[in-house]
Amino acid sequence: MKFDRPFTLQELAALTVTRVIGNGTLEVTGINEIHMVEKGDITFVDHPKYYDKALQSAATFVIINKEVECPVGKSLLFSDDPFRDYVKIVTHFRPFESAQKAIALSAKIGEGTIIQPNVFIGNHVVIGKNCVIHSGVSVYDHCIIGDDVIIHSNTVIGSDAFYFKRRPEGFDKMVSCGRVIIRNKVELGSCCTIDKGVSGDTIIGEGTKFDNHIHIGHDTQIGRNCLFAAQVGVAGVVKVEDDVILWGQVGVQKDLVIGKGAVVLGQSGIAKSLEGGITYFGSPVREAREKMKELAMIKRLPEVIKLLKNSTD
Repeated sequence: MKFDRPFTLQELAALTVTRVIGNGTLEVTGINEIHMVEKGDITFVDHPKYYDKALQSAATFVIINKEVECPVGKSLLFSDDPFRDYVKIVTHFRPFESAQKAIALSAKIGEGTIIQPNVFIGNHVVIGKNCVIHSGVSVYDHCIIGDDVIIHSNTVIGSDAFYFKRRPEGFDKMVSCGRVIIRNKVELGSCCTIDKGVSGDTIIGEGTKFDNHIHIGHDTQIGRNCLFAAQVGVAGVVKVEDDVILWGQVGVQKDLVIGKGAVVLGQSGIAKSLEGGITYFGSPVREAREKMKELAMIKRLPEVIKLLKNSTD
């Protein structure tokens, strides 16, 4: 998320009651999670495993719970709880804004777009031209929808990221401040859910089509002209390149890439990145023909065991 205007690091230190390590007069332009950061952003790290990753990232500012030497070109905020203070900054600059109407006055809706009864459109939403939004759809705040988009009943656009920090007393919620961006000529079936980015954008590429009951996790980016059949579930921070087909009930693990033109057959499980232009099957997936041969061989195991037993008698 980019701020409406730059703020000095010292201003954020005052907000969070933290201590500056480095130059407090440098200006912070946005807040992002580590996998989304750009120059001028502030991020956080609270686990030794990720200290180096955060300190060497593109982020100019890091909230950290360890006294370390400040890297060249960066400044730090020392905090006893970086997660808490990151959330404090998010909620300060993007507080929850309750709805006053079913279609917010701040929403912008393009010419020729049809909004059916019982649709909710939140604050600062932008919807393009010649769209059809069917009854029961909810579009949360700050989401952007392009031209010629069709969204079927009871689909939810922009729900919060599924992201929590475990504490001894339970789970703390990572407050989402990102968006969902849906490009032109997308069609979404009924009862789909697309989570907003934690601090960046979840993106559905131009021309992509979803069947019913599809879930897309936070910060995932779907390419152009993809086709997802019913009950596909995609976790967070996944990149799906153009022209990918996922058939029914395919499950996709987080933090991976599915290459351009890959096809994954129904009920498969994707646990690692896939090369494009290949058809896959199984859980975990393999190239489909090889997986089919493997299953055929497994089916013959009782016969093989029987033959081996007879040959030793």
